[in-house]
Amino acid sequence: MDPLVSIVIPMHDESENAASTLSVLASALEEQSWVFELLPVDDGSNDDTGHVLARCAAEDPRVHPIVYATNRGRGYAMRRGFQQARGRFVVTMDADLSYSADHAVRMVRMLQEDPEADIVLASPYMPGGRVEDVPFARLVLSRVGNWVLRRALSQSLYTSTGIVRAYRAPVLRSLDLSANGKEIHLEILSQAIALGYRIVEMPSVLRTRRAGRSKFRPRATILSHLLFSLIERSASVLSAVGLMFLGASLALGAYLFGVYLTGGLNPERPLMTVMIVLFLGGATILSFSVLAVQMLVLRRDVVRLHADVKVMRAAVEGESAEELILEPHDTL
Repeated sequence: MDPLVSIVIPMHDESENAASTLSVLASALEEQSWVFELLPVDDGSNDDTGHVLARCAAEDPRVHPIVYATNRGRGYAMRRGFQQARGRFVVTMDADLSYSADHAVRMVRMLQEDPEADIVLASPYMPGGRVEDVPFARLVLSRVGNWVLRRALSQSLYTSTGIVRAYRAPVLRSLDLSANGKEIHLEILSQAIALGYRIVEMPSVLRTRRAGRSKFRPRATILSHLLFSLIERSASVLSAVGLMFLGASLALGAYLFGVYLTGGLNPERPLMTVMIVLFLGGATILSFSVLAVQMLVLRRDVVRLHADVKVMRAAVEGESAEELILEPHDTL
């Protein structure tokens, strides 16, 4: 019997947490009488994580470890887990259970009770959510980052960077994911929004890890999120810069016109050159913003085309298209 729920848990150097995390998750799912599988992914750990997972698998046939020698990043680990997940619902959890195991149950329940929901995000930053004992500097970076990304994505989400989520399996199978790092969380949302899937958030409680070493890398995370924001909102950024340049050139032109009226204008003054450069620069940047809009539309069309190709391939191979990909909701 195929499981109802598959839980994918990327792990890197998590020997202190692996066994307890799997045990707690199994207990939470057993209380619901669900058929489930646990897919811990050992992402090239340097400690005994692989041995711990092997022991857990020997003790519980519902544990199916995925182990490889080289550390490839969270995104790669998640993609490996998605490939092997057999459940109708796929949940991703963190290895240290910074979000308690009941979050997995609640997110799956939301998908079961709301047939229009395709993805559920655990959100500590939405009304009703909260954060406990997280280091101040990390919390500030996370809040600011999610605030910026909320304005970058075309759908307003309070928390877009977290790993704790639940998906309908066909949604994941329709995506063309390639990210190896933590940017996979944003890649998933960007493609899901382009395909018109409905994303909902669930108030959640984020706590600091109790054991093991944090893998948070502020510089890499900030750079990847800024780059994503610029790509998603490149047209808006370019338009703002272009309009700023044009506004400056007009203001400077108004000043020079006033000087002209007083009879003191010298065409060779540097301000004349500055005004012309600002005007031409603003016009050029605005033209690039138009190109950015076209590129964004093209990128979303490519995502939709890829999903359609998957459906056609399933039809040729005799699979059910409904099992491969959900019918995307109207994006208008």
